[in-house]
Amino acid sequence: MSMTGDRHAGDVDLKLEVVVIPVADADRAKAFYQGLGWRLDADFPFDNGFRVVQFTPPGSGTSVQFGTRITSAEPGAAQDLYLIVSDIEAARDQLAGRGAQVSEVFHSESPGAQFRLGDPGGRASGPAPERASYGSFATFDDLDGNTWLLQEVTTRLPGRVAAAATTFTSVAGLAAALRRAEAAHGEHEKRIGAADANWPDWYAAYMIAEQAGTELPK
Repeated sequence: MSMTGDRHAGDVDLKLEVVVIPVADADRAKAFYQGLGWRLDADFPFDNGFRVVQFTPPGSGTSVQFGTRITSAEPGAAQDLYLIVSDIEAARDQLAGRGAQVSEVFHSESPGAQFRLGDPGGRASGPAPERASYGSFATFDDLDGNTWLLQEVTTRLPGRVAAAATTFTSVAGLAAALRRAEAAHGEHEKRIGAADANWPDWYAAYMIAEQAGTELPK
């Protein structure tokens, strides 16, 4: 894909499938991620000591792998792995309820503050003002010190998602999108001064445009 987001005819898809994270104890890491409710896709041990364990976070198209003899990186070397959520507070509360030591929700007051491990400078408590997309965060570590960064994204920047590929991968994500469409449609009806009988089409157009980062309906 070019810098402008245009795709050349004949380009081959290159889909990011798996990220390897380094851990010291595969069984301990397996128990941790299983406890978070992530889907266990594989646990394959081999006679030569190689073992690969794979988990997929809920709604994710990309998985994580760890095990033994799978990477030379030091345990805990994977830092600031993004988990995109549609509701930062609900996601934070769910992870905390499943045993993760999750930070409180915060937003950055200076660029890059979300990446400063152990340094709260530049961070302000609570979601971003006006709940701006891309602006609200929370963090947690696994038992080896690999760090995860939750980021709330509700409206994508232009060109980030192909409209034809728009999907909702969880009930919570779809419900949150419907609520935002409902609120926007209420403003739309105020502007036109009447009830809009064609609201299903308006909702659908709004939700697809919001996710794809294209112009929202008025």
